[in-house]
Amino acid sequence: MSRLEEQTKELVAKLATVREMGGAAAVEKQHAAGKLTARERIDAFFDKDTFVELMALAHHQSDSPMMAGRKTPADGIVCGWGKVDGRKVAVIAYDFTVMAGTIGLIGELKSARLREIALRDKLPLVWFLDSAGARVQEAATSMFAGSGSMFYDQVMMSGVVPQIAAMCGPCAAGTAYVPGLADFVPMVKGTSSMALAGPPLVKAATGEDVTAEELGGSRVHTKESGCGDLEVANDAALIAVCRDYLSYFPSHCGDKPPIITNDDPVERAEEALLQIVPENPRSPMDMHKLIELIVDHGKFLEVKPEWGKAIICRFARIGGRSIGIVASNSKWLGGVLTNDPADKAAKFIETCDAFNIPLLFLQDVPGFMVGAKTEKEGIIRHGAKMLFAVSRATVPKITIIVRKGYGAGYYVMCGKGYKPDLIVAWPSAEISVMGPEGAVNIAFRKQIEAAGEGLQGEAQKKAQDDARAALVEQFRGMITPYVPAAWTYIDDVIDPRATRKVVHNALVMAEDKHVELPARRHGIFPV
Repeated sequence: MSRLEEQTKELVAKLATVREMGGAAAVEKQHAAGKLTARERIDAFFDKDTFVELMALAHHQSDSPMMAGRKTPADGIVCGWGKVDGRKVAVIAYDFTVMAGTIGLIGELKSARLREIALRDKLPLVWFLDSAGARVQEAATSMFAGSGSMFYDQVMMSGVVPQIAAMCGPCAAGTAYVPGLADFVPMVKGTSSMALAGPPLVKAATGEDVTAEELGGSRVHTKESGCGDLEVANDAALIAVCRDYLSYFPSHCGDKPPIITNDDPVERAEEALLQIVPENPRSPMDMHKLIELIVDHGKFLEVKPEWGKAIICRFARIGGRSIGIVASNSKWLGGVLTNDPADKAAKFIETCDAFNIPLLFLQDVPGFMVGAKTEKEGIIRHGAKMLFAVSRATVPKITIIVRKGYGAGYYVMCGKGYKPDLIVAWPSAEISVMGPEGAVNIAFRKQIEAAGEGLQGEAQKKAQDDARAALVEQFRGMITPYVPAAWTYIDDVIDPRATRKVVHNALVMAEDKHVELPARRHGIFPV
């Protein structure tokens, strides 16, 4: 055997040891917790036999007494790239079987190199996060002063390549900012969590007894904080949704999303759309159903479905073309906009605009919540985020007023003043500074009071109610879509059954759109 053969045999043995990760017992413990290992996740995520690992032979170089005798295969982090549906994607996966996936100096050097490659070569970056945070055995000294570049790198990559923080396990302390800065954050129910401090540190700092799930589990972040985008059942579902998400996106900001051919004709007309809008204007309508009826094969990917529910944000396709849908949801508080829906929509609009995904706005919005409580909570500032995002977006924008388009709600849902490439209305649309009831109560208050003059009790109330109802109907006739259509403030009133075709035609019309914004360093986002 030649010297090179011996050296190659040694290399193969070293790589085999690395692929054993933290050892059989640690792998078994990982499986017992209902989790795949980092390498199993990677194998399931990428197209078969396409993953190329980099820096596999790295391991800790610490001289700390606390690291003496410890083995850290690949230093607890698997880095490389592969293909998803034939397109290149970079991956950073923390290996919980090696010191609980903690981040050591060498592991971070690996991650930094992979981030450099992803930015340079314009590759989407997916993080599989299953980590207890910084490796205290290495980091608990003043050497900490040189850390933190991963978050800087994420910001530099933001809007250049898609970034997914796939939450498969814990994500504690500083690493919690990885999902905080990512574009999409799906979380596995029961195993994933993120918090700036884990339960032991919270107990030491505040005296509060709390579990990881109570502190920052998937329910907390997908239903309460809004930091998580989607809760899924297990690792397999997490991997599937990451692949699905990437399918709607280009590989980088300089490209356009792929067009996926399918057999759903763009001319398809849906009679069921004629039954979507209730007879009673106060009754909620099923916007979820409307979306399913107009998109390709009724398929979509919804973002933050359990948070900010007055707005629906979905990725879908029409005619094989990716679109981002921002739709009112009158089944939640009548569709009234509050802080969380405004924040949710602003982030979604910004994400679509960054990656050349056209936007479709479906309006049934009565406006923003009013009152002392909501003002104290900063509704003006939060609403301004949505205004800012929709104004700054330069991708094709299509607006359909399905029913209500009232007040500032009409503005933030891409009304005429926000440069939609097409703005049309269903015959059921109502466009006004406010709803008929509110307008009548303000504008005709004295006339309504006069209707009850000379009467008392129930007779007076009935006379006033009848006068109010007649004025409401009269006012309703003044806010039909035919008024702005006559003034060319909207482009058309359309047959609801033709909605799918109308949207597709607009996407084709605006596919080469290019807008130059005023020269500046950047706008000041109203955070």
